Amino acid sequence: MKFGIIGASFARKAYLPALAHVDGAEVVAISSGRIDSARSAAEAFGIPHVHDDWEDMLGSHALDAVLIATPTDLHAPMVLRAIESGAHVLCEKPMAMDAVEAQTMLRAAETARRLHMIDHELRFNPNHMRIAELIGDGSLGDIRHVNIANIGSAWSDPAGRSAGDWWSLDQRGGGRLGANGSHQVDLLRWWLGPVKSVSGQVATCVADRTDPETGTPWTATADDLTRFSLETTGGVLADVFISAVAATNMGNITQIFGSRGTIELGEGGDRLRLSRDGGAFEDISVADPAATLPGVNGGIWNVSVVSALREFAAAAREGRALRRGATFHDGLANQRVLDAVRLSSRDRRWIDLDP
Repeated sequence: MKFGIIGASFARKAYLPALAHVDGAEVVAISSGRIDSARSAAEAFGIPHVHDDWEDMLGSHALDAVLIATPTDLHAPMVLRAIESGAHVLCEKPMAMDAVEAQTMLRAAETARRLHMIDHELRFNPNHMRIAELIGDGSLGDIRHVNIANIGSAWSDPAGRSAGDWWSLDQRGGGRLGANGSHQVDLLRWWLGPVKSVSGQVATCVADRTDPETGTPWTATADDLTRFSLETTGGVLADVFISAVAATNMGNITQIFGSRGTIELGEGGDRLRLSRDGGAFEDISVADPAATLPGVNGGIWNVSVVSALREFAAAAREGRALRRGATFHDGLANQRVLDAVRLSSRDRRWIDLDP
């Protein structure tokens, strides 16, 4: 199965080490706007063809699948062109700039009968899968509310990010809502079902920045802090708080409160604890066997991608739908929630989503 990759940074950290453990996967080409980055990845992983123009790459090779890890504003044109070339597509999150783009991408993939996947790799992490099982089998009783906090310091220093960094630019689809909030929305939808209503805020706490190399001042326009509340169609309330501008990195914690039990997931997703009927917490963590594979980088994102790409490749090879993972249908549903958070922030009100 011949793969092409657009975007070299995350590919080198996660995709390429993972694909070394996917049966039948052959990466034949990689493209990046930074040709040196593409060449470096190609040399490290034995990729024969390097491009600095993604359209040239798609037009030069007969690819079975394309993996897209680029700034968000490029997702839609890249996905549409990859589908047009006949390839199955895995796209990074957030899926698109807005739900209109996401709908167009979904429609194109469905019309062409191409496999489509959003890289919400946490669906393949054993601890997150265990949470889904405990909710689904009733072990926690009726789920009443959920708290999620992701607090980091990566964007705290005004001189800590290069001028033009796309993650800091709203016009390119940057910001913590898309980068991390999209994952939290996807998990909540997976665990608890469709979202009914949304209230939230996006904020840029550190807008005035300087380039760490040149000292040139520049302005960040994307959110470095977001908070939102969701209500599911089943009546569950969830609160999510995400900040990249704290002085101290506090990591991620997820707490799920049911009528019969409570779950806490922390320490980078590595430690899962369960309290049954108000009793003491017990450690029920499940290790990911992919973490011990040679060449796979540490960290939940890099490790979970292995199982995600294995499922993507198997589904494409066998001509079937995904058995696990987020499709473009999920990407669109997540995008509608993200759009609602932004609208709620602008209008200072709750937003009800269409059924």
